[in-house]
Amino acid sequence: MKNLTIKNIFAQKILDSRGNWTVKAKVITQDGYFEGSVPSGASKGKYEAKTIDVDKAIEIINKVFATKLKGKKVTEQKNIDKFLNPQKFGANSTLAVSLAVCRAGAKSKGLPLYKYIAQISENKTSLKLPFPCFNIINGGVHAGNELDFQEFMIVFREKSFYQNLSLAIKIYHELKKIIKEKFIDLAINLGDEGGFAPPILAPEEAIDLILEAGEKLGLKKKIKIIIDVASSQFYKRGKYKMKIGSFTKEELIKYYLVLIKKYPILGLEDPFAENDWQGWQKFCENLKGQNKKLLIIGDDLLVTNPKRIKRAREKKACNSAIIKINQIGNLSKAICAVKLAKSFGWKIVVSHRSGETTDDFISDFAVGVGADFIKSGAPARGERVVKYNRLLEIANQLNKI
Repeated sequence: MKNLTIKNIFAQKILDSRGNWTVKAKVITQDGYFEGSVPSGASKGKYEAKTIDVDKAIEIINKVFATKLKGKKVTEQKNIDKFLNPQKFGANSTLAVSLAVCRAGAKSKGLPLYKYIAQISENKTSLKLPFPCFNIINGGVHAGNELDFQEFMIVFREKSFYQNLSLAIKIYHELKKIIKEKFIDLAINLGDEGGFAPPILAPEEAIDLILEAGEKLGLKKKIKIIIDVASSQFYKRGKYKMKIGSFTKEELIKYYLVLIKKYPILGLEDPFAENDWQGWQKFCENLKGQNKKLLIIGDDLLVTNPKRIKRAREKKACNSAIIKINQIGNLSKAICAVKLAKSFGWKIVVSHRSGETTDDFISDFAVGVGADFIKSGAPARGERVVKYNRLLEIANQLNKI
């Protein structure tokens, strides 16, 4: 084990997958340099840690962090993250350095990144691969179609990560054929996260397309679906105003119950707006005794923030948490959120963002903290695939391919 310290920190601008500038930081030690880069979301929760201008973030990293953190041991993640305060400096400056420090710490300990994350997060359970959630049809602000719901994800729960990935790839390619046959060639254009964005309106149409692909491949019975409704995007003046109609929270609950009864839905993400606590509570109450296994997943509701997670627990508003490290601004804060949600018995879903980089940190993070699921978009596009390929590497190392 090497006792590495920070010799210097350097940041630069890079492009994310939507062609926007973002931040990449390099932490330099006696053993080389270690990187971390920052994604961004299109549908952002109101309570996410705030970001600052990219040029300003880079200036802070190069002038403030490089000076203040010089000589610090890279294994002191918690202490370094205490200094990397996203409220003070901006989440896009603090996160880039926090991730790079973690990579340096893993090297210092002579551990693979996922094992080091397991160590610092005090995860003593046997390391496992999360179930991947593949976003194969895009809507909402992730696409240019008429579909209001943002993501339609497929989940397979076979014994190995490789099997789950292989089945998803088959569905993805079959879905492409079906969409091309039903619509025009332009319909197979991709949304922000690599899923298809066909010219459809109703959520049922999206689900039917997916299940048709499953039927043709003999995989229909294996498919489970998670829908990211991202309802804050169309919540206006107390109503959920979609292209398929305007709904009160009570009407939307009835609509969800119909979908759940008709289709193999495993979970709904952000079925209600981030401040519609009553909608979340009523939905959970309506599910009592009917579908206890349904994942009611908070993203914009929780924004990886322990305070919001505690409040959701008190109100019995959900049973699963999306974890996005950039929502909270540094690694230690994200680990705190994971541990809290786990203490409530919630499922953990580690997630990418729609504006991604080719950084694969979240793959190691998901394994290290013992996440139940990971969502990283479709099995296509480099910034998505790099996460899945890293998970394949980890599966090989754990002999769980």
